[in-house]
Amino acid sequence: MEERFNELWIFIRGILISFGLTLILFFILGIILSTTSVSESIITPAIIVITGISILISTSVVMLKSNQKGMIKGGIIGGVYFFIIYLLSSLILKNFDVNVYSVIMLCVCFACGGIGGIVGVNIKN
Repeated sequence: MEERFNELWIFIRGILISFGLTLILFFILGIILSTTSVSESIITPAIIVITGISILISTSVVMLKSNQKGMIKGGIIGGVYFFIIYLLSSLILKNFDVNVYSVIMLCVCFACGGIGGIVGVNIKN
């Protein structure tokens, strides 16, 4: 029972760290956009990069405590992160469309989560 709780805690912690990092990096992006002459056309690619970096870092950190299945666990964390973001944005915008941007974001979330999970599990060695 305690092992299942620990596994659940890894997932919850990974998602929370991802959201925290995302918020911090979005805040920095906002400052950059408002104080410089950087074009607003970088917003979409920046969102994808920020999301990927947040998931990569968070899954690497939380997988340090895990000994196996880093890619699968990290991918799950990335996927859950994506679905939470997708649901929240769809509810706010009242638009549940799946488009190319959504598919790219889903792939980035799974890939970065999996890579971060592999790094976190293997960094101890």
